[in-house]
Amino acid sequence: MTRQEYDRLKGTISYHMDKYYNQDAPEISDHEYDLLMRQLKTAEAEHPEWVDADSPTQKVGGTAKREAGVKVEHDVPMLSIEDVFTKEEVAAWVRKVQELHPDAVFSVEAKIDGLSMSLRYRAEKPDAAANDSSASDTDSGNASDADTPDASGRNRSCLRLYMAETRGDGHIGEDVLANSLAIPDVKQRLDLPFDRLELRGEVYMTHEAFDRFNETQEELGKKPAANPRNLAAGTLRQLDPSITKSRGLNMFIFNVQSGPEEFMAHHLDALDALEAAGVPVVVRRRCTGLEEVFSAIDEIGDLRGSLPYDLDGAVVKLDYTPWRKDFPSGTKYTSGHIAYKYPPEEKDAYLEDVVVDVGRTGKLSFVGRVRDNETGKPLRLCGTNVSNVTLHNQDYINSMQIGIGGIYKIYKSGEIIPRLNGCVRPPAAVYKAPEFCPVCGDPVVREEDTADIRCVNPSCPAQVTRTIAYFTSRDAMNIMGLGGTLVDALVKGGYLRSYSDIYRLKEHRDELIEKGIIGKVKNTDKLLAEIEKSKEAGPVRLLTGLAIRNVGRQTARTVLRYFSSIDELMTADIESLLAVPDIGGTTAQSIYDFFRNSHNVQMIREMEEAGVVMSVKSEEAVSQKLSGMTIVITGTFSGMGRKEAEELVTQNGGKVTGSVSKKTSLLVAGEAAGSKLAKAQSLGIKVISEAELLDMLR
Repeated sequence: MTRQEYDRLKGTISYHMDKYYNQDAPEISDHEYDLLMRQLKTAEAEHPEWVDADSPTQKVGGTAKREAGVKVEHDVPMLSIEDVFTKEEVAAWVRKVQELHPDAVFSVEAKIDGLSMSLRYRAEKPDAAANDSSASDTDSGNASDADTPDASGRNRSCLRLYMAETRGDGHIGEDVLANSLAIPDVKQRLDLPFDRLELRGEVYMTHEAFDRFNETQEELGKKPAANPRNLAAGTLRQLDPSITKSRGLNMFIFNVQSGPEEFMAHHLDALDALEAAGVPVVVRRRCTGLEEVFSAIDEIGDLRGSLPYDLDGAVVKLDYTPWRKDFPSGTKYTSGHIAYKYPPEEKDAYLEDVVVDVGRTGKLSFVGRVRDNETGKPLRLCGTNVSNVTLHNQDYINSMQIGIGGIYKIYKSGEIIPRLNGCVRPPAAVYKAPEFCPVCGDPVVREEDTADIRCVNPSCPAQVTRTIAYFTSRDAMNIMGLGGTLVDALVKGGYLRSYSDIYRLKEHRDELIEKGIIGKVKNTDKLLAEIEKSKEAGPVRLLTGLAIRNVGRQTARTVLRYFSSIDELMTADIESLLAVPDIGGTTAQSIYDFFRNSHNVQMIREMEEAGVVMSVKSEEAVSQKLSGMTIVITGTFSGMGRKEAEELVTQNGGKVTGSVSKKTSLLVAGEAAGSKLAKAQSLGIKVISEAELLDMLR
């Protein structure tokens, strides 16, 4: 490697370090990152004169962020553990230790894919603990007898948490105490007879909590998180601890950073004591030789896929901590440890089928059904059977040549979701997404400038709960008391399948009361009254509630300034919609397509029959002299402003639009009329002046 190539590699790794540690948005896999670091270490071993303080091999993690707390200097540096990638490297390290300490005992531990946090505790007298009522609220798992006499009859003190630190750059992190207390595994008090204690562990997010967060993001139309580690990091740094609590984090302790020497001397005994005190401690195995170390590494590796969290390796540690200083690893790494990184497990799979699912937002997702190409049985990766693989979207399918009958490499590197890693044998034909929704049969559309394909039918059973809940929300029809939970219950009960069913709920009043779905008589009648009241909400709220893509409250208000009713809007063509100011091609097409769907038209008619107001309330008209006329006003006038001219038209029964089209009745042109005048003349539309307009209204 040349010096220029080395410098480029440093820059590449530094970029990815920042994306991973500081932005929680990695662009490459852990395995790809590890390979880059190995290249860098190899180059530096051959050219030690190139190494300086800016090298990624000399840095720990990222930088402290001042989001959830203040910067704090660590009492004990929070350094990294040196990675190794082969069993031969593990064997070399173990033998090196045994040469100096033949009786060495090792702890082999699961390396959880999360972020480090240290917890500092100090002794608190029992009187202070007893007087602190908040402690019992936040610490559900601590011992309750910390303020009782011990066997000698003397009152004991307990350890109380006073600081929680993120790693930062290994020397300076940030205090996130308030957020740490929102993690159930973080104990506010420990019933241990010490003056001080500092513990280090890994904060992580379970697959269940991660999936729950992403499901909510999808319902809200927001971007999902990339992986549990990134989401855990962002959650721990939230300014609002209630957000941290709601997302659900966990923590395992894996080391005693500082404390009494006799307590710290034997690492495994210390972890056992912490576990006995109610502290969640990392999965670990006690080993006395290389064979047992290898067995423990394999055993922990087999747990991948069955654990509720991600693993990215196994850590091998010297149990007797005073011996660790005999094996220094430089300024970046802690001594007496190595981390074995599991290689990505990869096998060839035969694609049997592609299954399409429709999410609650209408987005189509694609899953490939696979089997082991050699055995024909379920694919076995990381100790689990794999039968499904995510295919993302049509662009991904095209780029990977995915189709039934193709053979693909599939790997799983400590992640719960297997991934494709290349095409071994292409299929006869690349899979094409369906043109119609597999749930409701309506046409699907591909969103402009994205790879997403969606079903836009609001009555589609796959998304009806979300769309109806939005229809009833404050920004739309504002039906008080009919929120997401109740909507879901009514959908599951078969009472709601579309918006119009809301206005038929009164027909099921007695049955709803008997089943108690809404409540008893009082609550049921109260909700039914709110539903009746919502009929007068008006067409702006109704159009908003229909959840037409790109049509929110403001757009609905703008559109209905130029159409007198939902009925008139339903018959509008693209050109008329584009004539509305601030309505672009995408929005116009979305509105046009919505009202060309027979299911949607039927739903609107049913609501109209139920008494839902569809027409815009007209301002009190001075006259109807301009009734039925669509008028465009352009240029500047001497006697009035543009707004005054528009009001004058509407007060006399006319409708003002912002663009000239074939449906324009008149163009009122002032000075510097510009392109609108030219277009009107080309279309043969009558052009009048300000004075002529006033004459018409006399």
